Amino acid sequence: MKKSLKVWSALIFFLFLFPIILEQIPSETLEEVEVVVPLNNRQLVYATNIFEPEPQIQQGMRALLFATHSHEAFEPITQQYDGKIAVSHPEANIMKLNETIKSQLEFNGIATEILDVDTSSIMNQKGIPYNKSYDVVRPYVQKSLEEIDYDIVIDIHRDSLKADRTTLTYEGEKYAKIVFVIGGEHNNFKLNQELAERLTAELEQIVPGITRPLVFKAGHGVDGKYNQDLDPRLILIEMGGIGNNEAELNRTSAVLARAVSKVLQKDEE
Repeated sequence: MKKSLKVWSALIFFLFLFPIILEQIPSETLEEVEVVVPLNNRQLVYATNIFEPEPQIQQGMRALLFATHSHEAFEPITQQYDGKIAVSHPEANIMKLNETIKSQLEFNGIATEILDVDTSSIMNQKGIPYNKSYDVVRPYVQKSLEEIDYDIVIDIHRDSLKADRTTLTYEGEKYAKIVFVIGGEHNNFKLNQELAERLTAELEQIVPGITRPLVFKAGHGVDGKYNQDLDPRLILIEMGGIGNNEAELNRTSAVLARAVSKVLQKDEE
């Protein structure tokens, strides 16, 4: 009888202490834990410092990126790179931005390739003048288009304007503004223009004010085509200007990739 009483007493004592013990055990929910993952694991940020897991690339959505003016650079980035303020640089240039855009497009489910050609280096080596840049890059773009049917082809540039005209502050964050350039001297330019206008609408839905008015170029003194005659899905984007920094360009890259994904998904539907 005494042994039975001791057992019951011990059980009652344990049940009394159990809630107190539970309170001492640390508990964390998924929402309470902030996990920061290095960029080299290809987990990407959308305009913040919170990283999200990379989704699977969706079948049938493919993009090609290239830079006709491959050495175009941003002054804050070149200064950070080697202490020199420059608008053209053989290493810290627009081609690095293409790598960021590629990562963001893939984060949004679009298989993306970068055209592996440094146009400016080729021109410097052969003594080709700057105004022939679109002619130099053209055969490389043409070859890629013959091999793969891309959903979108983007030629990335930066504007020569200063930061006060190419920067937007929205909800406390700064973004590099985007402008689309359309060459009007070919028969199908309206198709390129239509795609640029659809992207503009999506970009404005995500971050109002992030785009500048579309630039239409034709006539004496301009290229007039910008290789857009090669494909109705080829667009030329000027992202920011010489004074935009890496953080601003990264935020805009994320917004651009999201807008591209939305447009392409609507095309599939």
